[in-house]
Amino acid sequence: MKRTLSLMMITLFTLSLLAGCNTVRGVGQDIERGGEAIQDSSS
Repeated sequence: MKRTLSLMMITLFTLSLLAGCNTVRGVGQDIERGGEAIQDSSS
């Protein structure tokens, strides 16, 4: 279950990274949010 959730979060993160970040600052924010989501799902 955790593995499936992690894969879904990584997929969503990758899609948001490709779709939403136009600047270096935006990339950093997207990476941070993705990391937080993965961290939250693992606890």
